[in-house]
Amino acid sequence: MSTEAFLLSNEPAARLGIFVAVFSAMALWEIVTPRRVLSQAKATRWTHNLLLVALNTILLRVLFPTTAVELALAAGESGTGLLNHFAVPFPVAVALSIVFLDLVIYLQHLMFHAVPVLWRLHRMHHADLDFDVTTGARFHPIEIALSMLIKFAAIVLLGAPAIAVLAFEILLNATAMFNHANVRIPPAWDRVLRWIVVTPDMHRVHHSVEAPETNSNFGFNLPWWDRLFGTYRAQPAAGHAKMTIGIGQFRTGRDLWLDRMLAIPFQDDAGPYAINRRQEA
Repeated sequence: MSTEAFLLSNEPAARLGIFVAVFSAMALWEIVTPRRVLSQAKATRWTHNLLLVALNTILLRVLFPTTAVELALAAGESGTGLLNHFAVPFPVAVALSIVFLDLVIYLQHLMFHAVPVLWRLHRMHHADLDFDVTTGARFHPIEIALSMLIKFAAIVLLGAPAIAVLAFEILLNATAMFNHANVRIPPAWDRVLRWIVVTPDMHRVHHSVEAPETNSNFGFNLPWWDRLFGTYRAQPAAGHAKMTIGIGQFRTGRDLWLDRMLAIPFQDDAGPYAINRRQEA
């Protein structure tokens, strides 16, 4: 069996298996050593957040019959993309692709905070009143679809190898669950880890109700972009135990239900969190 055929036939099982393993590990870790006391009923939040995951999974399969890995295979076969026009050693191409795709995700995340109409979509992710492993998969279906289109464009432009795309997809999903987990990491370990990967304490700042903190620490996987582009904030002003999670506009338990989550982009105005709105004010 060729490498391409192996990737196509095993991608769904590999991604599902790693998702279940990482999710289970984070959920158990949250029980053993939680970082914060949750403010909302876990059963309600988890039920609706996981229902959203199921809905997004179904919609993605309907809207995008071709996966990112399949697109990368097609681009490679047709010689499309920058890497397919230069004699780049395969390991270097894989590493460059993973780093480049991570930068694209960082810039996309920044854009969803900067443009008010896009912030309307993204604020559903921030409207969670607690911060745990399920928050890492809580995204509006329209945002998921737009993100997929941006990712597809980046893969075709670069000509990323299929194995790099698969590795990146798995890494991004795993690190999103890790850095949203309500887990306690010793401060000395966290200081070292956040030079390599976005840690929960680093990303939790991004989920603060305070707008300057919300508009910081945009990285999901690699932590370097925030330091490089000046969006890094080490700690929340109120401290991790006392900081308030969420945004100011949606703060009731009913807002955590699936129907209310899906309606968030169409309610109220963009609010004070979008970067451009704050600059205009």
